[in-house]
Amino acid sequence: MVATDEALALRRGLGAFPLARDVLGVQGPDTVTFLQGQLSQDVTDLEVGQSAFSLLLSPQGKVDALLRLSRVGEEAFVLDTDAGWGGAVVERLERFKLRVRCQLEPLAWRCVAVRGPASDGVAEPAAGTWRVVPDTPGVAGFDLLGPDPQVPADALVVGPEAYEALRIEAGVPRMGAELDSSTIPATAGVVERTVSFTKGCYTGQELVARIDSRGGNVPRRLRGVVVGASVLPPVGAVLELDGREVGTLTSVGESIERRAPVALGYVRREVEVPAEVRLRWEAGEAPARVEALPLVR
Repeated sequence: MVATDEALALRRGLGAFPLARDVLGVQGPDTVTFLQGQLSQDVTDLEVGQSAFSLLLSPQGKVDALLRLSRVGEEAFVLDTDAGWGGAVVERLERFKLRVRCQLEPLAWRCVAVRGPASDGVAEPAAGTWRVVPDTPGVAGFDLLGPDPQVPADALVVGPEAYEALRIEAGVPRMGAELDSSTIPATAGVVERTVSFTKGCYTGQELVARIDSRGGNVPRRLRGVVVGASVLPPVGAVLELDGREVGTLTSVGESIERRAPVALGYVRREVEVPAEVRLRWEAGEAPARVEALPLVR
């Protein structure tokens, strides 16, 4: 159950959430060249203190990880990704690190998500903590990343249910839920904020470029779902349209803004949004509406 005051703090006041992330330090004289050839984002464009989201792809163009890239020095970067996926990032990068003067090191850093319009008035963090781009685009705020990031004094610390609802409303995919090694980036709606189409070659580029040249057409897309009943369907519930299965839920939460349960799910591309559908699962069913993301603007 999402507390109303927590949801309102994230959207209309000042809220904070300790966001579980795995953090990796990358440094050495060949770091820029190495990361430029591995990440979908243009590493050379980042100045010290800047950050951006990027994809780490397999050679086949599928998602190995959605991560954030922060430049903390001329030859030093920090990568952070969803908790539990840092090991996969290290393994993937090490596999391609041949005769490269670049060290990868897991860091005992933490992340605090600061959200809400009042975040504009929050003072700069202490030395050693970096203010980085938030993982929820379209929502006012920033993330604090470092060995000991502090919650702003006037912020309301919210629970995981409130932050999960915000993530779903914003349409942000999560590793292990919407993203895994079988995911084509275009299906998850992450290409625009993670891919540079003006940089040089990088691992996995071919599939991303080919789909983009064809107008981004993929068999299914990540969509928002608003449930038309006061019931929280389970992850895995199927969406039916005209008696035919057209999608599956991947994340579920409760939105105070929409005053209804909300979800993310992959839906077949022939379903034009908005669309009225039926949700079905083993223990029940409910009416629902498939919408374009984000669910709250």
